[in-house]
Amino acid sequence: MSAAAADAPIMPRIGKPVLQVEHLTMRFGGVVAVDDLSFSAGRGDITALIGPNGAGKTTVFNCITGFYKPTEGRIILSLGHGLDEAAVTHLTQSGRQYQHYGDAAVYLLERMADFRIAQHAKVARTFQNIRLFGGMTVLENLLIAQHHRLMRASGYSIAGMFNLPAYRRGHERAMELAVYWLERINLVERADDPASGLPYGDQRRLEIARCLCTEPVLLCLDEPAAGLNPRETAELNQLLEYVRSHHDTSILLIEHDMGVVMEISDHVVVLDYGEKISDGTAEFVRNDPRVIAAYLGVEDEEAEAIDRALREGQPE
Repeated sequence: MSAAAADAPIMPRIGKPVLQVEHLTMRFGGVVAVDDLSFSAGRGDITALIGPNGAGKTTVFNCITGFYKPTEGRIILSLGHGLDEAAVTHLTQSGRQYQHYGDAAVYLLERMADFRIAQHAKVARTFQNIRLFGGMTVLENLLIAQHHRLMRASGYSIAGMFNLPAYRRGHERAMELAVYWLERINLVERADDPASGLPYGDQRRLEIARCLCTEPVLLCLDEPAAGLNPRETAELNQLLEYVRSHHDTSILLIEHDMGVVMEISDHVVVLDYGEKISDGTAEFVRNDPRVIAAYLGVEDEEAEAIDRALREGQPE
């Protein structure tokens, strides 16, 4: 990607959601980790999935990205301008994993293996613990994310061995994309340094940039602000807002830092004990008594009384 892309106009928003989670349930033996969860992630939006520890957030991520197969439910990823319910229903009944319809496509993620979700559905994710290749350089970490593209360009070895034009074009494209994201995370000068030698905050942003080198449709971030200081958190926010504004990438994040959530999120979904207790804008969720109760440990009866009082316009 050329440097000129940095000055490209902001992407328009498309109304239909990129991700729909419908009646998702995940059981581990007798334990219900996620219970009948439904929500959607808007196309081009930052959607935050929040809740107290043990609420089931990472379990939801693992179902979306194929690490777990949900006990029940449907997880739909739509590309292009979205598809109507008839197309989704037809795919569900056909037993297939995905279907392309011209410029649009629909994927039933609950049917797909994790590597197919990453490769075909273009869903990328990070984990709570940083998983960089510490012995590789910063640049090599971004190139390894484009392994499939480079392998295809090499004709699975022949074109690469003889440095044929198709491979040269693929390699140039991979380098261009890697340098583009290095510039966005301010690490161009450290491109040849080992990734393990970077400060913690730089490693976090490098891990996100590595995901972005796969050009994902949906980027899933598991606690990206964990362990960051205020300056590093501000840099993370700037990166995510840049991705939202200038790229056709939707972001779904799990986060405990409410400052991050409230500052950058377009949509917030709140879980507690595997159930959805609130769903709306950051401002709506901030003032939802059920959310306050979940975080402050207020008894259910008191939360209901607060909710009732607010609805009736009475003092608490």
